[in-house]
Amino acid sequence: MIRTFIAVDLPESFVDTIAEIQQEFAGVNVKLVDPKQVHITLKFLGDVPEKSIPDIGDALSGIECKPFAATVHGVGAFPKPSYARVVYVGASPEEAFNILHAEVERALKPLGFKREKRAFTPHATFARVKNIPKDQRMKLVGIIKRQSTIEVGTMTVDAIKLKKSTLTPKGAIHETLTEVYL
Repeated sequence: MIRTFIAVDLPESFVDTIAEIQQEFAGVNVKLVDPKQVHITLKFLGDVPEKSIPDIGDALSGIECKPFAATVHGVGAFPKPSYARVVYVGASPEEAFNILHAEVERALKPLGFKREKRAFTPHATFARVKNIPKDQRMKLVGIIKRQSTIEVGTMTVDAIKLKKSTLTPKGAIHETLTEVYL
């Protein structure tokens, strides 16, 4: 079995800016994602049999979505800053990402992948929050508010990738299995 997800990679030119944003969170008990691994997840597939990888790639090649310009900006948190579990930078235009997400869902449904019940919010996770003391939580909320309007950059979304995720004690390692151009 291979742990997999479908994503839009961020350009290499964003890595330094993501790293700078992460530095703002020094002194707060968060687990930072390697800035080179930060991406926009369209769908988490979980563990799939290795023999299914070609079928998933074929299904994704049937996606009907034109390339589009996107902006990555604004730090936010799920479910909310005062109870953050995930800290991210957002992505827009939401409409274009929603179309792409819906196409991924449509393409994978015949393979037995269930649609996500939660509303899709385009974002790139750069930190995870586990247990955090109350004083640090307030500091975290302040940092998120200060970074809420930050601009990371603009990019062209012209491909999606089926990725393998290997969990390690130092964090996940992602490897592209299939790339599909829009």
